Order: sequence, then structure tokens, then C-alpha cells
Amino acid sequence: MELLALSIFGIDKPGIVFRITDLLARANVNIVDIEQNVLQGIFTMFIVGDATGAGLSIDELKAELDRISHEIGVYYHLSPFERVKVGGKNRYIVTVIGKDRVGIVRDVSGILFSYGANIERTSLTARDQLISISIVVDMGEADVQEVKNKLKQEIEKTGLDVVIQPYSVAKEEKRLIVFDMDSTLIDMEIIDELAKVAGVEEEVKKLTEKAMSGEIDFETALRERVKLLAGLPVEVMEKIYENIRLTEGAKELIESLKKAGYKVALVSGGFTYFTDKLKNELGLDYAFGNELEIENGKLTGRIKGKIINAEEKARIIEEIARKEGIKKENIVAIGDGANDRIMIEKAGLGIAFNAKQALKEVADGLISKENLIGLASILKLPAEFRKRV
Repeated sequence: MELLALSIFGIDKPGIVFRITDLLARANVNIVDIEQNVLQGIFTMFIVGDATGAGLSIDELKAELDRISHEIGVYYHLSPFERVKVGGKNRYIVTVIGKDRVGIVRDVSGILFSYGANIERTSLTARDQLISISIVVDMGEADVQEVKNKLKQEIEKTGLDVVIQPYSVAKEEKRLIVFDMDSTLIDMEIIDELAKVAGVEEEVKKLTEKAMSGEIDFETALRERVKLLAGLPVEVMEKIYENIRLTEGAKELIESLKKAGYKVALVSGGFTYFTDKLKNELGLDYAFGNELEIENGKLTGRIKGKIINAEEKARIIEEIARKEGIKKENIVAIGDGANDRIMIEKAGLGIAFNAKQALKEVADGLISKENLIGLASILKLPAEFRKRV
């Protein structure tokens, strides 16, 4: 096969694609690969053509291209092309999200280059001051986990967010998205708010920090914290819910996810009093939490039933997925602490959201609460939905 490589660029206008492809067809050059785009009003097109049966020599083809490119006001480059034989590819999609600044692509590409990874395609979407850069990269023989860790560490230092997904998984249509509640779907820790009213804020905060960082197991920490809330009137929970702070953009994102056909679940180590109310308010499909025991209108300091710890969270998600007929690859899990680790690891896409270090290490990517709009881009919600968040 005799291949030719043809690149075209110039100011965009109607008819460029037709005039160029018409010439190739008349010359009996078969197009075997083509990519065309318009960037900021600049037309670009790259074509690989099979010239085995061409009726024109390369010089004659150039002469025709000289004439047509002058007529339509574009520039071109034509040369013989030799197909490079490559082995199997190890493709990933790296998405960087954050406020635009000079040097983002350089910084990411520099890390990838240092590991011998090859960038195959880069695209950028800008919305106001936020950008989303999607890079298709062949990791080759690189240690993927090492590259992922390096990218997460270095990009986080710059105030940007990053998500790294295997190409095959990224292309899978996501169908179920699971949120943690405290410091994820809502911008607060409910148990800390209850502790303030009970006058045990410092004791509870210390236990919360130890649990979130993985220093003590979640169940022990939760039972000890709830024990400190004994005697608190139920009315306190209603007042706290009235002042609950959703993470910025969370309500709009969930509305968009629902309209896009997602099943949306809230699986929390927090309390059913709040998860149930959020389910009703936000129109969630599922909500799970721990049930506080109440007697005579007051908290007893005990929890009813099974504790929703890390293992139970993962089990609940698997149960939802089975019920809905959803594969692992189609699940997105978002959380912020050690109690979310297993569900993050088992999901097709696991996001550490404004997270503690223990979770960052195992997540596919990091997203800060300021960049929630970026989640819509990663999930490839239709443009009309992305504009809402």
C-alpha cells in the first residue's frame, strides 16, 4: 500500500472538506484515516490516503493542491507516509480540571514524557475560568501506578484536579453514581454539628479525624462519638437539617445526572435522619445511613442495626448494581475518607472528593469541591446539562 499524508489548515469556511476530498476522489486516492476539527475559527484536517491506484503522481497532486488551496485560502502539506507498526497499546485518558493558567499542558506532558508515555490526542473544553483538558495517552511499558501517583501528587500542588482512567473503562457509559454524604454531597460533618450542641465538639472532632485518616476503625469511632450525644433532643437534628449546606453545585449536578438517566445513590456512614431527608429533597434513587436510636424524644447514644462501615458501603453498592443490572465498569463512586476506600477501589471510576490522604492513594482521580463542574465533563454529560453546574 502506497500511503500519503495530507494536512490542511486555514481560516474556517464552508466547502474546505468537500474541495479537498473531491480532489482526492478524482485522483483515485482512497482515504483510510481522517481527522478534522475547528479550533478558535482555525480549520485543521489530517488525512492518510492510499495512493496505490492513484491517477496522478505526487507532483501532479501537489500542483492541483496548489491551485485549490489558493482558491479556498488554506495551507497544505503533502508527503509520502510510512505506517509504523506498533504493538499492543496501554491507553489511558488523563483529564485535568481547574482554573486556566499558562503551562498546564506542558506540566502534564512533561510528567508523561519522563515516564516514556506517548500522548496520542489532546482536547480542551473551557467554561468561564474553568478548563477541562482530556489527554489520550499510551502508557507503553511505564509503571502505570507510579505514573498515576506522580500525576496526582504534582498536579495537586498546582491547585488543579486530575482523573486517570483506563481507556476502555472511560469509554464505558456510566449508569450509577454513588455519593458519600458528609464533606462530599454536603459541605459539613453532621456529627460535628450535633456535637457542638451537645457540648462535646472537641472530643468528637478528635475521634472523627482519627477515623477519617484511618488511625482507628470507623465502627469503633462512630459508636464512641454517638455515645457522647446521649440525651440530645431530636429537635436539634431538625434545626441542623434546616441549615444544611450542600456542596456548591451538588443540587444542579444531581438534577443533570437524573435527566441524563443516571441512578443516583447516597451511601453514608452518617445518619438516616439526614440521608432520608436528602433523598426526598434531591430526588435520589437510593439513600442509606446509620439509624440513631431514639427514646422519649432523645438520642440514647446508641445505633440501631448494622453499622455502615467501609465493607458495608461496598456491599450496598454491589446490591444496588445487581438490582439495576449495572456492571462494575458503569459505577462511579465519590467520597472523602477512609470509610469510602473499598467502594472507591471497586467502582469503575473512583473519585477522591476534597479527600483525606488515605483515599487519594487508591482513587482514580482527585476533585476538589471548587471544581464540581469538572465532574460533569468527566462523565460527559450533554452540554446543556454541563451548563447548569
